[in-house]
Amino acid sequence: MKKYLNPTYYIDSDHPAVIAFANKNSKSDVTEIEKAMDLYYAVRDGIRYNPYSMEPGKESMKASAVLNKGQGYCVAKAVLLAACARSQNIPARLGFADVKNHLTTKRLMRLMGTDVYIYHGYTELFLNNKWVKATPAFNLELCNNFNVRPLEFDGTKDSIFHPFDRSGNKHMEYVKDHGAFADLPWDMIMTESKKSYPVYFEDLERRSKDFSAEALKENQ
Repeated sequence: MKKYLNPTYYIDSDHPAVIAFANKNSKSDVTEIEKAMDLYYAVRDGIRYNPYSMEPGKESMKASAVLNKGQGYCVAKAVLLAACARSQNIPARLGFADVKNHLTTKRLMRLMGTDVYIYHGYTELFLNNKWVKATPAFNLELCNNFNVRPLEFDGTKDSIFHPFDRSGNKHMEYVKDHGAFADLPWDMIMTESKKSYPVYFEDLERRSKDFSAEALKENQ
């Protein structure tokens, strides 16, 4: 379990900013599960989800860097949640899966060229003697703009995807599991991402500045 508690290059749980953020958003006189819940919601809603924010540079994926930017895509936010948990002595690791996303924007679809998103990231927390999946990706405002129910987390059950939107339409499904990792396998993720989404990495100017506003405009 030690490797899921120690800081790493990406999960820099010993960084002063990460520790301060975790301390600010979790109480000391609560159960471990309650603390994990507090951290989950702090990352989910305190860090804006932006799928256009993926950068090739490895330094951009450090938890402290994500915190400093105040935004990130699913993997970046999972890294931050893992770092926050480890800073509070809660074992944490990263999980990845390919997902088929039935709700996206037209601009993002053009850039990605598919509705299958590889290496979707989430966090696994060891609570009450078992690993529990938590996905802090979509912040509350974005979910409202997409007409999707926000993912809740109670520390006891897996919280991993939005199967349906508020209207009952099919939204997201997992198509391939890549397993769990003690640290971020960034080189592997980037290699596969560049193969799958060449246009996304070639045309940075076509990336949106505000994914949430883009979602709201398309779903009004």
